[in-house]
Amino acid sequence: MKDASMLPAASGGAGREQRRAVAALLVGALIWGLIWYPYRVLRDAGVDGVAATTISYGLAFLLAWLARRSSTPVVPSWPLLWLGLSAAVCNLGYVLATLSGDVLRVLLLFYLAPLWTVVLSRLLLDERLTGAGALAIALSLGGAVTMLWQPRLGLPAPQDAADWLGLAAGFAFALFNVVSRRACNISVENKVLAAFAGVVTLGVLLLLAGVGSARVPPSASLWGLLALLAVVLVLANQVVQFGLARVAANRAIVIMLSEIGFAAVGAWLLAGEAMALRDWLGGALIIAASLVTARRGADGARA
Repeated sequence: MKDASMLPAASGGAGREQRRAVAALLVGALIWGLIWYPYRVLRDAGVDGVAATTISYGLAFLLAWLARRSSTPVVPSWPLLWLGLSAAVCNLGYVLATLSGDVLRVLLLFYLAPLWTVVLSRLLLDERLTGAGALAIALSLGGAVTMLWQPRLGLPAPQDAADWLGLAAGFAFALFNVVSRRACNISVENKVLAAFAGVVTLGVLLLLAGVGSARVPPSASLWGLLALLAVVLVLANQVVQFGLARVAANRAIVIMLSEIGFAAVGAWLLAGEAMALRDWLGGALIIAASLVTARRGADGARA
């Protein structure tokens, strides 16, 4: 029989654990909501976005490899290949989109991920489309049409390269999460390493193909910023994984959606950007789709 005198202490300990988990998710949302800014600083200093992303993720890979605690070997496999490829498109696409487009608009298009998640889950996990899934698709499509509608063209088409990159990054994010769910036998550490390695590999291939400039940072301060970015990337993955392991999925997605708020304030204060009413309305529908997806028990993590 449990000692009743110990119950308040145990309850307090559980409460503190929950508060730490929520704080971890908020820190992760803050990091992802503002991660675009140092890359803009690097761009303005003459470091190309592809090169900056490749270097920072390369350093993050080294840090994650040195800090790994798992004894499970990294065995090449098709799931790891797809995890690396999807993470590469997701992270490179997101960085390049926020370098050339409006940050909040890119982020909202990125959050069309619930639409892609429902479709990919049906194709790759054989999950049947439920009423909630259909509602998520309808809300996502409604948000996308609202944001992308061009009266002169009569089509809800992306307006520029940043829009396309934001959409591609969101699709790749959904693919990463679905493949990650399917590859449940692969440790989280190995999935993160595969994600970092994928970004570096694709970045190097793009630079060799002449996409972007391979010019290295010209000063020690810029190298220091890249090293700091690598530390932040590793930290973001660790704190988010800590939070996701301790907070229910439907609550976690609501907390992580605060990333949009952090990005909105950051874009306004740091870049002087403002959203049109149409973008806000479309964004509200996309956020609603994310909340509906959360009710279905969807989960995920960005690398």
